Amino acid sequence: MQEAIPAIEEGEGSLPPIPGKRYFTISEVSQLCDVKNHVLRYWEQEFPQLKPVKRRSNRRYYMRQDVLTIRQIRSLLYEQGYTIPGARARLSGEEEGQDASQFRQLVKQMKAELDDVLDVLKSR
Repeated sequence: MQEAIPAIEEGEGSLPPIPGKRYFTISEVSQLCDVKNHVLRYWEQEFPQLKPVKRRSNRRYYMRQDVLTIRQIRSLLYEQGYTIPGARARLSGEEEGQDASQFRQLVKQMKAELDDVLDVLKSR
């Protein structure tokens, strides 16, 4: 049995929290994931999991799930030392592990957002 993809923890502290929006532009995703725009466009070609919605004039809009996937790809490539084919195989070969890892990331993100709301309410 293969091990699940670990949640992004070592680099996650340096990445900003994901805002509670439905769609993100490529510039916003670039900042949220600390990856340049051209790298995101390249990863779209290399990873079938990345399919941002394209609207007028081919402008890309990423959903929260896409941002989490990009953070996983970033972790695999930059922090864990995978090659692009290796990261692609790791992501596509372990859908259950990927889902569990992304679920943990969502829960962590939601907890941080709720803590922020609680702080605002306490300050009033």
